[in-house]
Amino acid sequence: MKDAPDLSFFCLVARKRSLSLAARELAITPSAASKRLAQLERRLGVQLLTRTTRRVNLTQQGELYFERASRILSEMAELERLVAASRAAPKGLLRINATFTYGRVQVAPVVSEFIRRYPEVEVQLQLTDRAMNLSDEGYDIGIRFGEPPDTRMIARSIAHNRRLLCATSAYLKHAGTPRVPADLAHHNCIVIRQDEIVYGTLRLAIGRRTETVKVRGSLSTNDPEVALAWALDGHGIVVRSEWEVRKHLATGHLREVLPGYSLSPANIFAVYPLRHRFSPTVRLFVDYLASRLGNETP
Repeated sequence: MKDAPDLSFFCLVARKRSLSLAARELAITPSAASKRLAQLERRLGVQLLTRTTRRVNLTQQGELYFERASRILSEMAELERLVAASRAAPKGLLRINATFTYGRVQVAPVVSEFIRRYPEVEVQLQLTDRAMNLSDEGYDIGIRFGEPPDTRMIARSIAHNRRLLCATSAYLKHAGTPRVPADLAHHNCIVIRQDEIVYGTLRLAIGRRTETVKVRGSLSTNDPEVALAWALDGHGIVVRSEWEVRKHLATGHLREVLPGYSLSPANIFAVYPLRHRFSPTVRLFVDYLASRLGNETP
């Protein structure tokens, strides 16, 4: 960093191709500029410029020094700009995509708090029944479940999220309580349909062993909230995220089924395109989301 003034001085001389013009811009005498250049060349041990009566020319070493120095100064300026921007109040449009249930219940309240704190930010929260392609649809941030997306996106872990099998006590009293995964095949399971695919195959793990079971039932829907409501009405067993059913488990309206087994997790991530990695507004919102929704993984 202490060499930055010398880099700036030399780049100015190289661009002007004149010591006197550079001296005039720096408000110093030509002799002072010449002395400063000589000190720089002496310190580096190479000749950077050749001088004529009208102008200066770069030597081979001078061309190399000028190219690298210009790049370093440009990167320093960009670094200062980014730091200054991070200190400024965030502003501008932020387009966010999330699924219906999680967006309504979890993301929307955080957006409300965020906007109250940062009123110069405009947020468009688009809720869809499935995750959208951020780049194609023009979103800045997407809220995703399950495995992190590919390396073309930056993924920030927001919250751990287990998926649980649940049913009412009344249903389990009537139909019996499953003891092993194979028992589920004989139960009424409320199935979630999405993208015209029936998600009726469950994989449950206990220790190092994984069992796969095909389930079915008299009720199916593409709306997770409807599926949960049917389970609460006692119509069967449903798979839902822990954050959705935690309060129902606490009140006893639902009971966990096969608690010794675990389904594949559906951890929650905020993802955004690589082009937004330096956006202070995007990063601030993602940080805020992680802090509000808790149990973050670094």
